Amino acid sequence: MPGKGTRIPTRIVHLHQSVRGLFAPTIGTMTGRIAACRFGVIMLRIFWWTTLIATVTLIASLTTMLAADWPTPWANSWPSWTVALALTIILESIIFWIGIITVYVTSVQLGIKIRVIGVLCGWIPIANLIALRLIIRTVDEEVRFESAKEQLNRARAAARICATRYPVLLVHGVFFRDTKALNYWGRIPAELQRNGAVIYYGNHQSAASVPDSARELTERILHIVQTTGCGKVNVIAHSKGGLDMRYAIARCGAAPYVASLTTINTPHRGCGFADYLLEKIPLAAQKQVEAAYNTAASHLGDKQPDFMAAVHDLTQAGCARLNAEIGDANELHGNASTTGPFAGIICQSVGSKLAHATTGKFPLNFTYPLVKWFDGPNDGLVAQPSFPWGERFTWLEPNGTRGISHADMIDLNRENIPGFDVREFYVQIVAALKQRGL
Repeated sequence: MPGKGTRIPTRIVHLHQSVRGLFAPTIGTMTGRIAACRFGVIMLRIFWWTTLIATVTLIASLTTMLAADWPTPWANSWPSWTVALALTIILESIIFWIGIITVYVTSVQLGIKIRVIGVLCGWIPIANLIALRLIIRTVDEEVRFESAKEQLNRARAAARICATRYPVLLVHGVFFRDTKALNYWGRIPAELQRNGAVIYYGNHQSAASVPDSARELTERILHIVQTTGCGKVNVIAHSKGGLDMRYAIARCGAAPYVASLTTINTPHRGCGFADYLLEKIPLAAQKQVEAAYNTAASHLGDKQPDFMAAVHDLTQAGCARLNAEIGDANELHGNASTTGPFAGIICQSVGSKLAHATTGKFPLNFTYPLVKWFDGPNDGLVAQPSFPWGERFTWLEPNGTRGISHADMIDLNRENIPGFDVREFYVQIVAALKQRGL
């Protein structure tokens, strides 16, 4: 594998899990949302156990009254038993609905899937109990995880470990835009800011050729430097954004204003799967998709979207051409340049892989086996050999069956992945830049 790789098992890529077990969740270490989640879980647990106890008690009393007239004959006791049943149903219903509405409204980790399971199974005996246990377990783990994270952030707040000398510029990948409504980087920017980072976004088009995106990003960097006087930026770029930034540094004049470039799951050597699709899909169909995408992207704010140019630049052939134009052979072989545009810039890369197709979200669960067939271990879109670039390469190796997908690396689904805290991973990337004086 090219690059000086560092393999990091996902169970140790974050610091706070090592201390999670030391702290039980308390109100003082919770945000308002997590405190509400905790309240909802408590109500559902009360419902679970009181319903169980009440059901056993009512059935037992009914049985003894009918079979043995104890403690009183059924004929005399049925009114009070019926009232007790009605009151139990009313009380348990109130407790249940308070709990379930609270967790449905406040929990992030329940997601659409578990919420739908809860609704569909809610009216089916036995299945509803299984679904309820799943909901309680999921939200309870969310409370524990987020409480530990909150306590960690409070403990290190004074250190401002992400307060780098230069601000951080986050550069998105292809087919997405930087919007306030839905942040491409999920919960990562807020976590970095919480620990002292100053964050900017690339604000470039969703789909364009690498050279065109590179020119946009160069203009964006110059604007940041000129308006803030920061001098340089630390760039973290995901997917195609890494190609765009390499080109911006090498060919568009961004080099003097970039202190570091960290690429996240970038296809530096292209995607063989993309070559295959372009070869097999009829040209007429490609044109239809291109026209539909470019029209939609224009309505969403892209000035000159170019779907096919972006796709062609992600192929192995396209990346071979771009790599020759960029001329960063040292970085592609895992070394640092001492001359040229990349000299003096900290260059590093990150890659990850899914363990199985079933552990990825759609459409990556569909593309994973296809990419594996062509290119080997991959994150659902990009294969392992394409990731390494720069003087340091970090390979995130999954433990167990989950794995880490192309989307997981930017917290796209806002999912707390067992053994891998994506927010803390970025905190440590930026903290390391600060330690290097950047």
